[in-house]
This record gives sequence, C-alpha cells and structure tokens, in this order.
Amino acid sequence: MVDSLQKPGFEEIRPGIKVPAKETLLTPRFYTTDFDEMARMDISVNEDELLAILEEFRADYNRHHFVRDTEFEQSWDHIDGETRRLFVEFLERSCTAEFSGFLLYKELGRRLKGKSPVLAECFNLMSRDEARHAGFLNKAMSDFNLSLDLGFLTKSRAYTFFKPKFIFYATYLSEKIGYWRYITIYRHLEAHPEDRIYPIFRFFENWCQDENRHGDFFDAIMRSQPQMLNDWKAKLWSRFFLLSVFATMYLNDIQRKDFYASIGLDAREYDIYVIKKTNENAGRVFPLMLDVENPEFYQRLDVCIQNNEKLSAIANSNTPKFLQFFQKLPIYISHGWQFLRLYLMKPIDTVSAHGAVR
Repeated sequence: MVDSLQKPGFEEIRPGIKVPAKETLLTPRFYTTDFDEMARMDISVNEDELLAILEEFRADYNRHHFVRDTEFEQSWDHIDGETRRLFVEFLERSCTAEFSGFLLYKELGRRLKGKSPVLAECFNLMSRDEARHAGFLNKAMSDFNLSLDLGFLTKSRAYTFFKPKFIFYATYLSEKIGYWRYITIYRHLEAHPEDRIYPIFRFFENWCQDENRHGDFFDAIMRSQPQMLNDWKAKLWSRFFLLSVFATMYLNDIQRKDFYASIGLDAREYDIYVIKKTNENAGRVFPLMLDVENPEFYQRLDVCIQNNEKLSAIANSNTPKFLQFFQKLPIYISHGWQFLRLYLMKPIDTVSAHGAVR
C-alpha cells in the first residue's frame, strides 16, 4: 500500500528508476543539426553583442544557486494520489526538456571548438546551466522515490534533425517560454506561499534568468544572420514554430490542469499569460507575431483538447484496434483542420510595426 502511494501508476526499469514517458508529438524532443553549416556561420555583424552575452555566461551568476537546503529533508508522502502522479510528470517533463538542451548544447560546443570559438564557448556554458537544471529536477524526483536514468534516455530517445536556423527558432522560443513559465509560477507562489507544495518552486526566480540569457543568446545569433529573419520564408517558418510551441504547451498543460490547480493556478489563464508574453518577446526578433488576442486562437485550441479527450476515450475502449482507426480518423481530420486554420490566421507583422526587425 505504501509503494502504490509513493509510485502511483509508474513503470520502472529497475527499482527506483522510472521508465521514460512514451514519446508523442507533445513530449520534449531531442535534437541534432548540421554542425558544419553552423561552424561556417559568419557572426561578425553582431559579434559584440554575442561577446557581451558570453561574458554574462562566464560570470555564472547561479553557480551557488542550485543547492538543496533543509526544507527538502522531509517525507513527501502527504503529496499523494493524482497530485503526486501529476507532479512527478511535471518534474519528468521538465527534466527531460532541460537534459535535451544539455545534450544539444554540449555537442555543439564540442563540434564548434576550434572553428567558431565564441559560439563553442557559449554553447558549452549553456550546457553547464542545463546540466544543473536537469540534475536538480532529477534529484527532486528522487524525493518521490523515482528518478530518470539520463544515460539510458540519451541512447533510447529518437533525435530530430533540424537545420541550424530551425534549431535557432525552436530553442529561442523554448528558452523564452521557459522563462515566462518559471517566473509566472514563482511570482504566483511568492504572493500565495500557502500554495507552494514543494520547495523547488523557491528556486525558480534565479533559475529562469538562465533561460532568459539563453534566449537572448539565440536572439543575438539570429540577428547575426539577417537572412534567417528578413525574407518570406522566415515569416512562414516563424508562424510554424510559434504555433507549434504555443499549441504544444497549451494542450499539455490543460490536460494536466489538476496539477496547476494544486499550486493555486488556473492552467488556461496561466498559459494564456505565458503565451502572450512569449509572443511579445518573439516580436522583437521574428518578422511577425501570432494574433493570440483573437478569441479564435484559443477556441480552436480548445477544440483540439476536446479531440484529444475523444482519442483517449477510444484508445481506452474495448473496441478492436482496426475499428479504432476508423473512429479516430474524423478526429484526426478535425485536428488537422484546426491547426491549418490557426496557421492561416492573419499574424501581426513586426517589421511594419517597428520599421525593421529589431
């Protein structure tokens, strides 16, 4: 009975080591890229800004931050049932995302060494930050008698290949949305300490500054490559990555709304705020922003949430697998239609708004 309380519904590779979450379109991804193309990039147009960011990385403001204190030294069995399961999922997803960043940045630092020394050092120092984050999250999971085998994760996960410019779009948005997620939770719990169910949330204020600095680094790289931002293809790809990142977060978080309720947040209101602030950040570098103030944006995402609930109900039913496909087909079509309509919604042109991409 104690074991079921401590490890609700989780499979283990071996005692205390959790089987990684099944890979889906909504789970954190591992990336690789064309390292030679990145090494050939000329960053001279914006090298001064990149050097300034490198100095901030070298300063390592958080080198003494990720140290567990006495508040962690207690039993967490009072966090039980569904709240416990959802919290462990939150820790796992966060740890996997941070570890994915560590692997990518570490490999970039290794491959660019001797070819692009400024970028190589920046990536190595960002990998240092991500390793700390992943380790801190994995240690938090161990308070719930589970952890991830990060070495196994390295070998078992599929890696998605993105060309460098797509890596920049995706990682810029990932870092900036990470900043707004962490700081929003921190500010809420600072105002409502009674909702802080676990001490890791106290670390989010400084932690999110790492995410912000990483985002600024990718902002500076993209400014050093104006061809990545100033043509018609950049507008199409910006829309794609903004929509992908926002939709993934929204669909994941609403599905786990009970976790956010356990820390006193409304998942929908939280996501709308985080999306709005990340969208505003993106408008400072991307040639466009999404019109997330348009009610249609969330109405269509809410249809996708209803579709996911229907797909889950079908998958968990006793209907034979071959019949399930035909039951799911119209839902998949609806999904595709919603995302197509979201992609085609008129965006906000930041080039016109600012006179140029800033």
